[in-house]
Amino acid sequence: MHARPGFDPETPQCTRPRRRKACALSRSGRRWQASEQPRIIGALTSEKRVAMQGKRGELSITQVRNGTQLRDFLQLPAAMYAEDPHWIAPLGFEQRQRYSKKNPFFQHAKWCAWVAYRDRKAVGRISAQIDQLHLERYRDNTGHFGSLEAENDPELFAALFEAAQQWLRSENMQRVTGPFNPSINEECGLLVEGFDTPPCIMMGHARPFYAQQIEALGFDKAKDVLAYRIAPDFEAPHVMRTLAERASARVRVRPLQRKALGAELQLLRDIFNDAWSENWGFVPFTEAEFNEVGKAMTLLLDDDFVQIAEVDGEAAAMIIALPNVNEAIRDLHGRLLPFGWAKLLWRLKVSFPRSARIPLMGVRKKYQHSRLGPTLAFMVIDALRRPVIRRGINEVEMSWILEDNSAMRNIIESLGGMAYKRYRLYEKPL
Repeated sequence: MHARPGFDPETPQCTRPRRRKACALSRSGRRWQASEQPRIIGALTSEKRVAMQGKRGELSITQVRNGTQLRDFLQLPAAMYAEDPHWIAPLGFEQRQRYSKKNPFFQHAKWCAWVAYRDRKAVGRISAQIDQLHLERYRDNTGHFGSLEAENDPELFAALFEAAQQWLRSENMQRVTGPFNPSINEECGLLVEGFDTPPCIMMGHARPFYAQQIEALGFDKAKDVLAYRIAPDFEAPHVMRTLAERASARVRVRPLQRKALGAELQLLRDIFNDAWSENWGFVPFTEAEFNEVGKAMTLLLDDDFVQIAEVDGEAAAMIIALPNVNEAIRDLHGRLLPFGWAKLLWRLKVSFPRSARIPLMGVRKKYQHSRLGPTLAFMVIDALRRPVIRRGINEVEMSWILEDNSAMRNIIESLGGMAYKRYRLYEKPL
């Protein structure tokens, strides 16, 4: 059995699949005046920890290499959003797993992370990732940044991004995109519209100034993705009903068969990977990664929160809804002990959240440009709404939706959905 590479707090270092390589930053240190930045901030390439004396005090950028630094990295968002009533602290154990070797993403990726300190106080963080599956698919020498959080300070943003970019250059990357936290199949994109509502499960939050600071460093928009909000008791358009009725002789929509969970997960992954294969930035789910989705399904979902459409007996479309766990953990501050676990269990099994999110949906590629394509999309959405309503859910987020996916956007908007959050992916040559 192969070990899963990633960040191990006991042996912290930058990682790659199957073998490990130390980060480019050494143990030496160097100081310079703030007025010199960003002209000579490139010196980061040969340093593990760098410092500069600015108007706000000494600023240092430290590579995450031990458990203490990892703790600072994980806890920093709580300080950044202390005054933001809409931010929801993620569960601490989930965050530790995301950045550990237990995350199956690190079977095919490597990463480094940095924490910024000002006078020994953590004030910012960033990560950089290189995904081998992305490189094999696109052959574009592109790495990614993510996990960005920082105070509103141009000097701080510049130092954090230079650390990430220099590491990516040292690994022969020629372009950087992001944010990915840590991958496109997990949490991705920077919130640029919709700061006045809490994030849904597995979606990010941000401060309004983040976009301005990133763009000031030469990053351009690569793609926007949208989050739609829709009431499940929508009134379907007559044309959709007519198309569904005509297709009913060939199409059967069924819920998840939990007794055959392993085979069902393989089927769902196959549909999704085929359906999304030509979308921007697509990287396929591996079996191990989709099994993590399966764990959430086993713990959180009723069988009919998963719907599969079959055309002439062949699985052709799928949809999955997750109860909005963020609603249930909002007052737990990321902690399950001593009594948080009991509150969470009650809220998920008894009172149940009043909102949900659809994170995964897809129609096989061969149907997408036919009349049957939108019909299948409507039929799985329609089949899902009945169990959702039965559970007392009155609001569903559909995310994320590519801004130029006009076919899906038209379907959602015809059912009464409204785009209420916008997330941006950035790119920059290195």
